[in-house]
Amino acid sequence: MGRTFTESGRRAQIVQAAIEVVAELGYAKASFSRIAKQAGLSSTGMISYHFAGKDDLMHEVVAEVTRVTAGFMAPRVAAAEGARARLRTFIESNVELLTVCPQHLKALIEVLPNLGGDDPTNVGYQASMQQVMESQEQAVRAAQEAGEFREFDPRLMLVALRGAIDAVVMRWVGDPTFDAAAAGRELADTFDRATRAEP
Repeated sequence: MGRTFTESGRRAQIVQAAIEVVAELGYAKASFSRIAKQAGLSSTGMISYHFAGKDDLMHEVVAEVTRVTAGFMAPRVAAAEGARARLRTFIESNVELLTVCPQHLKALIEVLPNLGGDDPTNVGYQASMQQVMESQEQAVRAAQEAGEFREFDPRLMLVALRGAIDAVVMRWVGDPTFDAAAAGRELADTFDRATRAEP
């Protein structure tokens, strides 16, 4: 049986409240009572009705963050023309997420390390990221064959790029005054120079 519109709306309300509480207080302090209060619910029973437990709720938090971030980035990258423009858009839009949906990213940073290695949420997220990496690697190889990118190890470059973006995110988390947009532009310039074909 599918969920009713009301049930789906209530679940979404709880997930959003969970994102806000985790982002503000951290994973450990994100109790059902705090989440219920944030969602404007009279008791935690409504959360327990919709979710089997905290792990189940956090699964939906990760899924929602993934949906929101992909929904923001994907159309922007798809609209960019050429491999170099797509690379720049990917980097800048990734960093732009810090200002567009800061609570979502903070929640993700809190939730993922607290999931066990064999937790389905963690396993599913890692598998999803692996699929993204493989898709990006294919795109890089195609750009190399088309002469838009120089010859280099695509996987190594993508790992370096992911690490650089993660470093920007972690610096932003620790320093509210950090200019993430400027960092995004600088990263885009750096990786454009590192990947583009020689003139």
